[in-house]
Amino acid sequence: MQHPDPAKAVLAGDRRALARAITLVESGRADHRAEATKLLEVLAKSGRQALRIGLSGTPGVGKSTFIETFGLMLTGQGLRVAVLAVDPSSARSGGSILGDKTRMERLARDPLAFIRPSPSQAQLGGVARRSREAVALCEAAGFDVVLIETVGVGQSETLVAEMTDLFVLLLAPGGGDELQGVKRGIMEIADLILVNKADGDLRPAALRTLADYAGALRLLRRRPQDPEGFPKALAVSALQSEGLAAAWGEMQALATWRREHGHFTTRRAEQARAWFEAEVRAGLLARLTDDPKARAALAHLGDAVAEGRATPAAAAAEMLARLG
Repeated sequence: MQHPDPAKAVLAGDRRALARAITLVESGRADHRAEATKLLEVLAKSGRQALRIGLSGTPGVGKSTFIETFGLMLTGQGLRVAVLAVDPSSARSGGSILGDKTRMERLARDPLAFIRPSPSQAQLGGVARRSREAVALCEAAGFDVVLIETVGVGQSETLVAEMTDLFVLLLAPGGGDELQGVKRGIMEIADLILVNKADGDLRPAALRTLADYAGALRLLRRRPQDPEGFPKALAVSALQSEGLAAAWGEMQALATWRREHGHFTTRRAEQARAWFEAEVRAGLLARLTDDPKARAALAHLGDAVAEGRATPAAAAAEMLARLG
C-alpha cells in the first residue's frame, strides 16, 4: 500500500484507501498476509459495526436492479452502503458482479456507495477468508450497511449466511416447480424472502409465488433467534421501487429484535470464533503446501495409501504427527 498511514485513511472513509486495503487482504503473498493482519488488528480497535446483509437470488431474478435500487434508497436516507460479492463459481470469469458494476452505474457513482468485485480464484475457503476481511474493512471505513451478494450456488449461500446478520433470498415469479427447485437448506437460512418483479403482467404470478413461499415458511420450525412472524416473504418490484421500503423496515425490525434479545451479539461472537478456527485451518493447510518437507511427506504418504501399503486413516495420523 502506498499511503503513509493506511489505517487512518480507511478510518477516514477514503474509498481509494479502502480499495487498496481490500486488494491487500485478497493477496496470497506471505508478506501481504502479514501486512493485512496488522492492518486488520489496528482497524478492529475502532469497534465500528455495520448491518451485514447477505443476498442470494435465482438466475434472472433481477439482482443487479434490486441491489442498485435498494442501495440508492438507503443512500437517499443518508446511509453509507458497501456492496461485496462472494463468487466461488467464477474461476475464469471473475464473477458476474464485474459486469454488474457497469450495469449499476448510478449506484457506482454515488459518493455514499462502494461496489467491490471479489473473484474467487476457485477456492471456497479463500473466498470466505477474503470476504470476512473485506467486510471488516468496510465496517472500519464507516459504512452503515454492507450488502454481501453470493453469485455462486450451493455452499456459497451457507458461507454468506455465516458471515452476515441477515440473509435475504431474492426470487422471481414462478410456479410450483421453482418452489421445488429452491433447496430446503436455503429456505431454512433465509430471514426474508423477496419475490421480485411484482409489477405489470408479472404481478399476479408474483403474488401467487409469494403465497406459495409464505405457506412453505409456515411449515418450518420457528428459530429461537426469530420473533413471531419470521422468517417471512414479501413481494417487491425493484424496477418500480415498490415494496423496498417495507422490506428494509422488516430487516431493521428483525435486527433490532435480535439486538434487544441478545441474539445479535451472540451471533457475532460465534462468527468471530468460526473465523478464528477457519484461520487456523487455513494456516495448517498452508504449511502443507508451503513447506517443502511437508509437501514431500504428503506425497510419500499419499503414494503409500494409493499403493495399499497404508490405510488413509493411519497415513493421515502420521502426517498430523509430523506436523505437530
